[in-house]
Amino acid sequence: MSPFPTGLPTDSTVAPVERGAAVTFADVANAGRAIIRNVEMVIDGKHSAVQTALTVLLAEGHLLIEDVPGVGKTMLAKALARSVDCTVSRIQFTPDLLPSDVTGVSVFNQAERRFEFKRGAVFANIVIGDEINRASPKTQSALLECMEERQVTVDGTTYPLASPFTVVATQNPIEMEGTYALPEAQRDRFMARISMGYPDIDSELAMLDSRDTTSPLSLIRAVVSGAELRAMMTTARSVFASGAVKEYAVNLVRATREDRDLRLGASPRATLQLIRAAKAQAALHGREYVLPDDIDSLAVAVLGHRLVPTSRALGHHHQDSGPLIEEVVARIVAATPVPVGSQARP
Repeated sequence: MSPFPTGLPTDSTVAPVERGAAVTFADVANAGRAIIRNVEMVIDGKHSAVQTALTVLLAEGHLLIEDVPGVGKTMLAKALARSVDCTVSRIQFTPDLLPSDVTGVSVFNQAERRFEFKRGAVFANIVIGDEINRASPKTQSALLECMEERQVTVDGTTYPLASPFTVVATQNPIEMEGTYALPEAQRDRFMARISMGYPDIDSELAMLDSRDTTSPLSLIRAVVSGAELRAMMTTARSVFASGAVKEYAVNLVRATREDRDLRLGASPRATLQLIRAAKAQAALHGREYVLPDDIDSLAVAVLGHRLVPTSRALGHHHQDSGPLIEEVVARIVAATPVPVGSQARP
């Protein structure tokens, strides 16, 4: 018996996973469509951003949403969190936020005369970090261990974080006032970075009507449970990536380290996360194997925020032609030989 129904139900829910039931790739695709439809009740006209956000969640990665204020960054993070029945916490990053506010702190219990650990906001399945680059570098660095090792160490004691664990952080462009640029080490912890962009005229007009009296977030309820999400993640991890596809991903990443327009290329962690994200995307499409197209479509989102252009490239770049990093990644993808035919399939 399938853990999920074969078609989208009318009430936007999915059947619960039975104990020991196997979750097929069709089940993952069906549940993914339900989550996307749920989120798009709030986020209009941003299907690509919503799909990438869900891909990162299913790949057990962390997502960075970067754009100007007021375009729906936090709304997307909240809608995605509400679509899954997991524990959720929100951290509003400010210059006076302390690392202990994020990870937790040891407090002396007068009655029992011993120290007790009070858990911080990071102890949740989905952590929404709003305007992460408004916090000081010291507070930002408190997330490094959490995001990579999924644990918190306070006063010499290590506390594991819940599974699944995903950070969905938003940030404004660094040239805006009151922001601290994320260091390269922290940007590398995020699996992908996306931008929302301004809505089209039809979506903006629809927003004026739908949000006149109530918040659309109040209409969202979970369509996938925590157990179902963990089962979907397990299925996504089992997606087959052929040796040729893995080599293709490695060649793309290595090309960023040798490109004339880049001062800093992507790390080996980027290669791992590119494959993990591609597996999750394949599962969301109901496939049991990764295609080179999965790698290509995720290359900018997974690699872009890890790359640092040279001063020469910045000086010669014309803003009208689009973001420099996207141009560089597109050029690298176009120049890298693609495995064809049966090389990508099991």
